[in-house]
Amino acid sequence: MATLSDIGVAAAINILSAFAFFLAFAILRIQPVNDRVYFPKWYRTGLRCSTLANGAFVNKFVNLDFRSYARFLNWMPAALRMPEPELIDHAGLDSTIYLRIYLLGLKIFVPIAFLAFTIMVPVNWTNNTLEHSGLTFSDIDKLSISNIPNGSLRFWTHLVMAYAFTFWTCYVLKREYEIVASMRLHFLASEQRHPDQFTVSTYPKLVRILFLTSFCW
Repeated sequence: MATLSDIGVAAAINILSAFAFFLAFAILRIQPVNDRVYFPKWYRTGLRCSTLANGAFVNKFVNLDFRSYARFLNWMPAALRMPEPELIDHAGLDSTIYLRIYLLGLKIFVPIAFLAFTIMVPVNWTNNTLEHSGLTFSDIDKLSISNIPNGSLRFWTHLVMAYAFTFWTCYVLKREYEIVASMRLHFLASEQRHPDQFTVSTYPKLVRILFLTSFCW
């Protein structure tokens, strides 16, 4: 069974892996050879030209401006501060939608985590069921529903919280669907037809995955 050290190791591996992928993305993004991959909208609208046709051979593929590596994360706060209509015009609807997906995760899981740690954890922790059961357990198990005795009224806490978590998740998803649907209709009405209008259909699939994850949690 899991212990605090096991959870710490798993969390460290996930955090380091996420940071490594993020760092790789940030570095690959500023390489000239990947320019068309990361800025296709700018090329389509004529705001950016290919850097592979001129300059030294190495400069066509590798960014040798070391000052750009020191500020390669500057785009993140700028993107978060940018109004959505401007962000859509700057980076496209897909980028705006994916940014909303991350914010959607915070909207769902931060309140759920707060309720779980302030209500459910004390309810589970303040029992002695596992200590009197003769079973092998860890401190993590004492935080779970397994530390509540059969027939206890404390099961009502889990039932009420399950409904609260489900209601909150469905409510947030419904509100997000309405906003995204309105954004997409406005985008289609104001733009000429081009391929990136249709890739936003992946958003409902990602939201359903997020909902199933939160429900199982």
